[in-house]
Amino acid sequence: MEPVEDIVIVGAGLAGLATALGLQRRGVKSLVLESSPAIRSSGFALGMWTNAWRALDALGIGGKVREHHILGERLVVLSSSSGATSAELRLKGAQGKIGKHEFRSVKRDSLVEILANELPKDTIRYSSKVVLIKEDGNLKLLHLADGSTIRAKVLVGCDGIYSLVAKYLGLKEPDFSGHLSARGFAEYPTNHGVKPEYLLITGGGFRAGMLPTSERSIYWFFTWRPSKKDKIDQNTTKMREFIIEKLTTSKAPNEIIEVIKKSEMNKVLSSHLRYRSPFSLLNGSITKRNICVIGDALHPMTPDLGQGGCMALEDSVILARYLSDSVYTGNIEKGMEKFAKDRRWRCAEVITRAYVVGFIQQSSNCIVSFLREKVLAKIMAKSLLKTPDYDCGKLRNF
Repeated sequence: MEPVEDIVIVGAGLAGLATALGLQRRGVKSLVLESSPAIRSSGFALGMWTNAWRALDALGIGGKVREHHILGERLVVLSSSSGATSAELRLKGAQGKIGKHEFRSVKRDSLVEILANELPKDTIRYSSKVVLIKEDGNLKLLHLADGSTIRAKVLVGCDGIYSLVAKYLGLKEPDFSGHLSARGFAEYPTNHGVKPEYLLITGGGFRAGMLPTSERSIYWFFTWRPSKKDKIDQNTTKMREFIIEKLTTSKAPNEIIEVIKKSEMNKVLSSHLRYRSPFSLLNGSITKRNICVIGDALHPMTPDLGQGGCMALEDSVILARYLSDSVYTGNIEKGMEKFAKDRRWRCAEVITRAYVVGFIQQSSNCIVSFLREKVLAKIMAKSLLKTPDYDCGKLRNF
């Protein structure tokens, strides 16, 4: 007979580990199944906005993460065509409706490691890839790649953009946004001397930026809409040359070009940016009795607001609270319904806002470019603070 687990979380990424930790803080045990043989640390860094820090504080690890990552002081938006500053926004100490804002660029591997280390050692089971989900009465029967099976009373899908759990729920596959993205990370032996600012360059068919994570490391990104003329070999040298050429032929500051020249690039040199249609979220099943999806499995979105990881942390705290409450009351389905009601509109709104902001920021259309540099840049900059002005709430221990 297959073992029965109370709560099984598929995926030991940011959302999966944060959910397991949130449940653990409330005295509820879970099992996390991870397909890789060890913790995955892809992606270099994440922009962590105010809503993410509130979630990390609720999980009890905000202080540990802050120790190694510098506080962002300012957002500076530059025009790729003129090089002029089109918007400037104070981040450090900026006041939102429900408290002061906080922004830091955080190393993904550092954050994942902190989350994993907070969990009991038997929480994560590696080399455990779920390949099939079946009904087994009120339980979910999970078939793993190694031939073993597990029965779960509750199933939480944190298995990424191509989620098997989301497919099981009937959610449509994410759509291609029409944009590609490349990312990199520069490490310095001593202080790099770059100001603690989020530098963002927009227009001309691309969007680029760099964010210091610490005094010795800088994260950068480059997203663009490929044209028929863009023929890029998938190797580090050619990709770097392509990005530098795009930036050099624009009015991008030399500072970001030098950082890219010195940096390590992601093994996945260019990623297709995908998002889940807001209509799919509003009309589809994101929960069903004793199963749900969160993080990228729920709301893949374009990175134009830097909210993918932040929203995953919101999901985790809210789900951990509702799910732990329902475990103690014995009504799992009600907890899942509360989670769906809480997250559906929030996720749809942020996905839509991110897509629209990305379209405006990267457009090379002359009318859109004029409006962006004269009016819209300031509005979009403010939207970067409006979206994270959100509180996922606390995790009170019993």
